[in-house]
Amino acid sequence: MKTTTDQPVDSRPVRLELWRQIYARLGRDWKVGLLALVLLSIASATQPLLAVIMKPLLDEGFTGAQPSYIWSIPLAVVGLMLLRGLCTFGGTYLMSWVANNMLLALRRDMFDRLLGMSDATFRARDHGRLLNRFTIDAGNVSGLSTEVIRVIVRESLTVVALLAVLLYMSWQLTLIVLVMLPLSVLTGRYFVRRLRRINRDTINMNAELTHVVTEGIAGQRVVKLFDGYARERERFAYVNARLRRFAMRAASADSAMSPISQFFVALSVAIVVAVALYQANHQGLTVGSFAAFMAALGQIFDPLKRLTNIAGAAQRMLISAESVFALIDEPVEPDTGTREIQGRLRGEVVFDAVTHRFPDAARDTLDQVTLTVRAGRTVALVGRSGSGKTTLVNMLPRFVEPTGGRVTIDGIDVRELRLDALRSQLSLVSQDVVLFDGTIAENVAYGMLGEVPEDRIRTALEAASLLEFVDGLPEGMHTRVGSNASALSGGQRQRLAIARALIKNAPILILDEATSALDNESERQVQLSLERLMAGRTTLVIAHRLSTVQKADLIVVLDQGRIVEQGSHAELLAADGLYAGLYRLQFRDDAESAPDPSASSTPVESPQPQAPQAPGPADAGEAPRRPS
Repeated sequence: MKTTTDQPVDSRPVRLELWRQIYARLGRDWKVGLLALVLLSIASATQPLLAVIMKPLLDEGFTGAQPSYIWSIPLAVVGLMLLRGLCTFGGTYLMSWVANNMLLALRRDMFDRLLGMSDATFRARDHGRLLNRFTIDAGNVSGLSTEVIRVIVRESLTVVALLAVLLYMSWQLTLIVLVMLPLSVLTGRYFVRRLRRINRDTINMNAELTHVVTEGIAGQRVVKLFDGYARERERFAYVNARLRRFAMRAASADSAMSPISQFFVALSVAIVVAVALYQANHQGLTVGSFAAFMAALGQIFDPLKRLTNIAGAAQRMLISAESVFALIDEPVEPDTGTREIQGRLRGEVVFDAVTHRFPDAARDTLDQVTLTVRAGRTVALVGRSGSGKTTLVNMLPRFVEPTGGRVTIDGIDVRELRLDALRSQLSLVSQDVVLFDGTIAENVAYGMLGEVPEDRIRTALEAASLLEFVDGLPEGMHTRVGSNASALSGGQRQRLAIARALIKNAPILILDEATSALDNESERQVQLSLERLMAGRTTLVIAHRLSTVQKADLIVVLDQGRIVEQGSHAELLAADGLYAGLYRLQFRDDAESAPDPSASSTPVESPQPQAPQAPGPADAGEAPRRPS
């Protein structure tokens, strides 16, 4: 089943399927749920007994006909209330236990499916809406599902028991009540439909609010520097006002439902009183019977009100369930491979006539690209933004699937390999370093926690030129780095990512503009670490800054999805093609931003770009990064 919060739930089969999915999950704890319902049923059964006690109390207790009523009736009232309180507590507690177990399972399944999404699917999703499903929608489904069943069972039994008392006391008066009740129900149905539409709009707007706030938090520096206060306030004010509008519409519908229902109840009570007075005068209706009847009738209002109101809660539950189960039912990343890998691959990569086109794109992103990367060699991919560099490299871990051709490692088509086996042979160091809120050691040994001894982590940190810094921290490698390592500098973050790649020790390395956002000093330190990392590994480098790829074994120039040039740095300069043009353009930009050469006593014999002291084939580019 596939539903989204943007699609109306007007189809009865869809609603029934949602109900089935919700209560199939509740049924996993059916024994606890059944015990809770039994306790709630006992509590419901005690309520009409309080009304029944009124008849003997008034007819016989106050006349002195039954002296034992002086102590038996008070004891009965206390006993009934005690029993009712204990059963209500036990039933409510157990239903909450079931609800929280369901919430635990829902969030676990949602997070598992979130991690299992394909890269393309994940990038297409609104992250704010995804967060909303975890924080609001899942809570609505688990909380309201148990609330619905608790109210329906408890209040329905209470109403049935009270109706039985009413019929016993006076079937004629009860018929009057039964005639008036359907009018109240029909009125409630109108408001339920209205609440369904409002609740769907509210859930969508709540997701939009999460999205706006998340962007405001993530982009707070951009907002400050570019004076985006007015724009962000306007966006937030619009969403906030819409939420208020939906909330008021829901409040008006919800508030109107109760008084209208109560009006019909009051009308029935008025008629009942008139008929009861007539019966008392002509048919001998006793004061005790009438009092018991009115006590039971008075008690029936609240459960009827709760039964009417639960319809609105059920609609909120269904709308949230649409969102939750749409994520849980999302297709996982296809893993069609069946082959495992024994040991470590050599790392020869071949792109064989690879073609790719994104959905709804006007042209191919890659067009018949054929490229062989020998094991242990370094190949740099350069070209203008949008030339297909990133798309080509993303085919190795199968983040992107070719629409034509194939990609092989050591002669094995990557589609034949299981995803976990394939990705175990790959490491990545990119411009956008992702680190987790944990210790330095946990980030370096990420994915292998508990399997990597500390001395190996120290060796990796030393190779990444980070050990001296780490040893100077209060808790060494066990120091927490904060959310996304915000306490570290850009160079330290990059070297931490390099240490993580060293620990993994995969034969194939992808460097995605790994030094582009660094200053010169940090870049030199990272370059030294990268050279150690690249030793003996097949390395694919995506680069915009051409000065960083001069030592690559092969430089491949892509333009509009095709390979237009390839060769060494010297060969490509001599060919005076696209690479040479890009190189001269970049050198001119570097020269314009460099100090005046006339201030130096050393003549410049030939134009050379400002390169790091230890240049290497690390991928670097201009910041901000632009996707290829």
